[in-house]
Amino acid sequence: MELYSASLTQYKRLITREVKIGDLLLGNGHPLLIQTMTTTDTMDTDATVAQSIRCIEAGAELVRITAPSKKEAENLRVIRDRLRSLGYTTPLVADIHFTPNAAELAARIVEKVRVNPGNYVDKKKFEQIEYTDAEYAEEIERIRERFNPLVKICKEYGTAMRIGTNHGSLSDRIMSRYGDTPMGMVESAMEFLRICRDESYHQIVLSMKASNPQVMVQAYRLLIQQMQQEFGELYPLHLGVTEAGDGEDGRIKSAIGIGSLLEDGIGDTIRVSLTEDPEFEIPVCKDLRARYTQANNNKYTKGKLPPIVGDTTGYSPFQYQRRHSFPVGNIGGKQVPVVIADLSQVEKIQPADLAAIGYRYDEALDKWHIADAAADYVFTGHQLLDFPLPGTLKQLLYPAAWDAAGGENTGVFPLFHDSGYASATSKSAVLNFVMVDAYNADEPGPFAYAQAWANDPTVVLCLSSTNQNAMQSVRRLFMALQEKSIQNPVVLITDSLWRTPDEHLIHFATETGALLLDGMGDGICLGFAGSQPMENVQTSGRTYLPVRNQFEFANNTAFSILQATRTRISKTEYISCPSCGRTLFDLQETTARIRSVTNHLKGVKIAIMGCIVNGPGEMADADFGYVGSGPGKITLYKGKEVVKRNVDSAVAVQELIELLKDNGAWMETPSAALAD
Repeated sequence: MELYSASLTQYKRLITREVKIGDLLLGNGHPLLIQTMTTTDTMDTDATVAQSIRCIEAGAELVRITAPSKKEAENLRVIRDRLRSLGYTTPLVADIHFTPNAAELAARIVEKVRVNPGNYVDKKKFEQIEYTDAEYAEEIERIRERFNPLVKICKEYGTAMRIGTNHGSLSDRIMSRYGDTPMGMVESAMEFLRICRDESYHQIVLSMKASNPQVMVQAYRLLIQQMQQEFGELYPLHLGVTEAGDGEDGRIKSAIGIGSLLEDGIGDTIRVSLTEDPEFEIPVCKDLRARYTQANNNKYTKGKLPPIVGDTTGYSPFQYQRRHSFPVGNIGGKQVPVVIADLSQVEKIQPADLAAIGYRYDEALDKWHIADAAADYVFTGHQLLDFPLPGTLKQLLYPAAWDAAGGENTGVFPLFHDSGYASATSKSAVLNFVMVDAYNADEPGPFAYAQAWANDPTVVLCLSSTNQNAMQSVRRLFMALQEKSIQNPVVLITDSLWRTPDEHLIHFATETGALLLDGMGDGICLGFAGSQPMENVQTSGRTYLPVRNQFEFANNTAFSILQATRTRISKTEYISCPSCGRTLFDLQETTARIRSVTNHLKGVKIAIMGCIVNGPGEMADADFGYVGSGPGKITLYKGKEVVKRNVDSAVAVQELIELLKDNGAWMETPSAALAD
């Protein structure tokens, strides 16, 4: 095993223990399984059965149902029997948080039980508690005493268990010793796993969920390393980004977190947690899984990647550290990553075409209106634009077109292939972009012309790969750059050959997001490797932003990827949980209402949580929180702090706006400001 994966240079599944869930086999190289969770009241048998059937027929292979108390746990028997009588044998999972007695009952009924270590025995009141080692050991024994009965029941009934850690519900005990860290998440699960192993119970699946993909990915990697070091074996892993949100943002955030791990062969079951009807989660899961099926992508390496030897690369997958690069213009160093838009397929570019990349020209005022998500550079191929660009937008051209245009033209720069740069007699004295293909067998190698560009103070590298395992190829090249002390800034170039919006989102988010999470990349450029227009699928239940063409789609996606990786903030961020039977208000409708009045607040993070299970914890990662605290009642948070309790839901959105205003986070929309 290399650090945390079977291989960092080729696609290999990480082999885990085999776990039986009903008639399903999980782990040990078995195919990835897809699961989801119902949003209905568990006591509403008809609604829960109907929704479970919709999910199963959409492709869910496991269905999770919340059981917050004994009565819901008991009703799982009725739901199970109804489904079985209708011919549906899909295993059911009971979702448990605060009630061990409900878990012990459910374990006798359904095929799998999920427990959250942070809520199951422990508490969360954001209290800092100092423990001696002896006191801490006593707490572990207290947990053992309370958790053991469930373990024994699961062992007796052949029931599987998921130990599901949530970043947002780490206990005060864990927080006091480990802090709000991925390692704290790992230890929270390991405490429960050790108890299971002491009872010789091994039907265990683990998860490390967080709303922040970076935290989530690091936690899974650390968990794998910890299990290998302590036990010499690995348990199956369920992957998911919790509170991902809805629409394209929820899909992108999920794909970055889940896809980064799947790229390294990690994961045995997946769920995309969207603030949408659960059946809409399934197609996204299918698209994620499809990337790793033999029929669609063999994930083999065309070009041979150099092996990773020891720790000589300086690569640390367990903590974020941005790769050091020197600045070239507005790229690299400590500057936020840039976005390059590719309009080279547009035959004759007009000012109106730039609206797709964030620049709208007002002819009457002779003025450019620049959006927050406006590209920094535009690549136009051989076409020198015949109209002046706004000052914030720079143009890239192929070298011959750049040279023909007069070379050093303010705001216009050449894009070379590495061999072309090595032989070029005309170069920019300010900024040159140099394309390098990572380890393609048909090329002489990424460093064949390095003497021309390595540490050249004018060169920005544009890295891509034609290998099937493109992300691993580019990552390995980053490691090699570090080994050779080459510090040129790097733009990530990713093309998509997929078809639908979901497929494109997943491809772009996985291949670029995985690198950005590891601190690799000073810019991003997304394109479509073909002339066919993208299918613009608008499916009910999905809240995609309307787009006019593939160029606007690519630009929006690029900025959303940077937002999700927390590398460049250009809009409001929503941490919004998927609904379930615990939700105390219409989550989808409320999320849409809050989004409609706050989506102009660039950089503000707002959490919208259906209940208190993860609400208080996720407030720590959000600036403001809107949390269901009872039927028709909302609690408002600023960070971890409760500001207002039991606010009537009819006025809660307006109260949230007032809270934003009181804390200097509110600004009027441009239209409202003009009206004033």
